[in-house]
Amino acid sequence: MIELSGAAVRLGGRDIFSDVELRVDPGQFVAVLGPNGAGKSTLMRVILGLVRLEAGSVSVLGRPPAQARGAIGYLPQRRGFDASTRIRGVDLVRLGLDGARWGIPVALTKAARERRKAESAQVDDAIALVGATDYARRPIGEVSGGEQQRLLIAQALVRKPQCLILDEPLDGLDLPNQAAVAALLRRICTTQDVSVLLVAHDVNPLLPYLDQVIYMAGGRARSGPAEEVITSATLSDLYRTPIEVLQTQAGRLVVVGQPEAPHHHGPRHELVT
Repeated sequence: MIELSGAAVRLGGRDIFSDVELRVDPGQFVAVLGPNGAGKSTLMRVILGLVRLEAGSVSVLGRPPAQARGAIGYLPQRRGFDASTRIRGVDLVRLGLDGARWGIPVALTKAARERRKAESAQVDDAIALVGATDYARRPIGEVSGGEQQRLLIAQALVRKPQCLILDEPLDGLDLPNQAAVAALLRRICTTQDVSVLLVAHDVNPLLPYLDQVIYMAGGRARSGPAEEVITSATLSDLYRTPIEVLQTQAGRLVVVGQPEAPHHHGPRHELVT
């Protein structure tokens, strides 16, 4: 589905990452992890064909990314909706189909009416897939954060993409909603054969569902099963400083150290994943 070899990106005269090797197969659920500034969102933009590689190669569905963009559903970093927002969830999802169209049709031909009917069914199917049918016709500002996120995922899915890219979709959600969204995405991978790449800061809500992780730090990346990548040895190598990975009795992973995020010169901090 997605393959990068020797991939490097340089932006604004600064190296973001280099020598990145990764492969994502159809139907895989993959988390992209790492500190702020490590290049996670930039990697997603490379896959979308929005950022050019300085070196190496990238292919999506065996094609250059820009040519495969129509087969990718994309959900950018989560935005909240004010309680006064009146657009209905179903209309938000429909924007994934026709948000780029101009104007409102005045007189519809029979063919156009049939197309609109088919599109309405497609919207309803996407909403049902994410389990949002019961509240999809309520104003988006009146539903919970977790329900909003399900509707946004439906918007990204409505064109029936082969790959879904989500940039920090769990941000701002409580733990039960994080787990529910992670389980939903695993089900989409399994039932729809859609590859999912999800940018996240905390891997723990995702651990039971992932096929692999891509951990980015220090301008480099490692990919593979979580138990092979999120280790003291691997992360110490990436950060070029001693890092300790601990596992709690509940099975949560805690990454402890004092690395500074690449290109970020704030205070030293403890990184908890």
